[in-house]
Amino acid sequence: MTSGVLTFLGAAGTVTGSKFLYEEDGQRYLADCGVFQGEPVWRRRNWDDFSVDPASLRAVVLTHAHLDHCGYLPALVRQGFSGPVICSESTAEVAAIVLRDAAHLQEEDAEQARAGNYSRHDPPLPLFDTADAERAIALFQPVGDTQTNLPGGTAVTLHRAGHILGSTFAVLERHGHRLLVSGDLGRQSHPLLRPPAPPPAVDAIVIESTYGNRKHTPMDRERLGRLITATAHRGGATLIPAFAVDRTAIVLHTLAGLARDGLIPHLPVYVDSPMALSALNAYRTAIEEKAPELRDDLIGPNDPFDPGDLRLVHSAEESQRLNNPGHPCIIVSASGMATGGRVLHHLRYQLPDRRNTVLLTGFQVPGTRGRSLLEGATSVKIHGRYVPVRAQVADFPEFSAHADSDELIAWLAAAAEPPQTVYVVHGEPDARQALVDRISKELGWLAVAPQHLERVRLW
Repeated sequence: MTSGVLTFLGAAGTVTGSKFLYEEDGQRYLADCGVFQGEPVWRRRNWDDFSVDPASLRAVVLTHAHLDHCGYLPALVRQGFSGPVICSESTAEVAAIVLRDAAHLQEEDAEQARAGNYSRHDPPLPLFDTADAERAIALFQPVGDTQTNLPGGTAVTLHRAGHILGSTFAVLERHGHRLLVSGDLGRQSHPLLRPPAPPPAVDAIVIESTYGNRKHTPMDRERLGRLITATAHRGGATLIPAFAVDRTAIVLHTLAGLARDGLIPHLPVYVDSPMALSALNAYRTAIEEKAPELRDDLIGPNDPFDPGDLRLVHSAEESQRLNNPGHPCIIVSASGMATGGRVLHHLRYQLPDRRNTVLLTGFQVPGTRGRSLLEGATSVKIHGRYVPVRAQVADFPEFSAHADSDELIAWLAAAAEPPQTVYVVHGEPDARQALVDRISKELGWLAVAPQHLERVRLW
C-alpha cells in the first residue's frame, strides 16, 4: 500500500503563499503556486530556494488566479519547472493577465528602488520578469469539470468554488485515494457567482480559513451611500483600493446598484488599473457566453458594471491626473491591499487631504499598507517616503469574496462522506485555530493546523 505525503510549502502560519506539495510513488505535484505577501518575514521567503527541484514536478494545479495562489509560478519556471499547469479556462485567461501585470510591477518596483536608492539589495532585482511570466503562461492547460489525467498516473478534477471568475477546488486522486485542496471558497451571497459545489467523498481536505473566526454581515448599502455622498459634498474623492480580479467587478456592481437606487449622487467613476480592465473584459465575455458559474440574474441586456458615468483609465497620463482629480469622484484602483500598482500614487497624493476618503473593501494581510490604514496608522511609507494620513479611512469587509466561518462549516458538512483529516490553512493563527475548533466540536472530525514546511502522511 502506497502512502501519499503532503508538504505545506505556504499558507501555513500565514494567509498567503498557497503551495502544497503532494508526493506518491516518486511522483511530485504542486497544488497552487502562490507568492507570500504582507510582513517581511514572509515576503523574504519568496526568495528562498524551492524545497525540491522544480524540474522534478510532474504538474502544477491552480485553483484560481489570485496572486497568492498563482504568483510564484514564473519564479518556479525560472528555476526549471516545465510541466503542465492545469486550471479552468477562465483561470487560464485571468491568470495570464495577473502574471503579466505582476511581472511588470516586479520590474517597475526594482527600477524605482534602484532610482530611489531605498533597497537593501544592490542592484535591486525582480523576483521574476516578463519573459518568465510568458514562459509560465505557455504551460497553461485549461480543462473542464471532468477528470483529467496528469503525467505520472495521478488524476485531477476541478469543481466550482464561487470565489472569483474561474475559481475551483481541486480533487487529486491516485490508487483510489483522494485529496481535496479548497483554494479559496466563495460566499453563498456572492453577487456575481454561484456558490461553491459541495465536496465529494475524499480522504483528506486542505481548507482555507481566511475568515475562520468571523461572520460576514449583509452589505450596509445606506452606510456606503452616506460615506460616498459626504465625501462628494466636501469636494473630495473616494479612493477604493480593490483587487483587480473580481473585487473591482463587485465594487462596480455595488456602485451601479447605489446609483440606480439614488443612494449616491451622479459621480464619475474611474477604473484605474490595466489589469482590472482586462479582468472586466473577461467577466463580460463570460456573461455573453452565459458561463454556468455566473448567477442567472447577472445575465441580461444591461451592463452590470456601469454606475452611470463609468470612465476607464488606460494611459499613465490619465492616471496621473487622478492623483489630484480636482472634482468629486470615485476612483477604483489596484492593488486591494495597497501593496503596489497605481493606487500607491493616488494614496501618496490623496491621504494628506481631509476631504478625501479611502474605502477598504476586503481582507488586509498583516504587514500591508492596507492593514496599517485599517489599524489607524497616522502615516504610511510609499516609495521610500512617509505620507501623513489625514483622509477618512473606512472599512467595508462586506465586500469580501471569502466564505465566512459559518459558510466554511456548512460547506464541509455537505461532504458526501467525512474525511479522515482536515488540514486548516490560509489564515491568521487565530482564524485557523478557531476553524479547527469548530470542525472538531461541531462535525466531530479530526482537524489540525499544520506548520510551515510540515510534512504529513495522507493515508
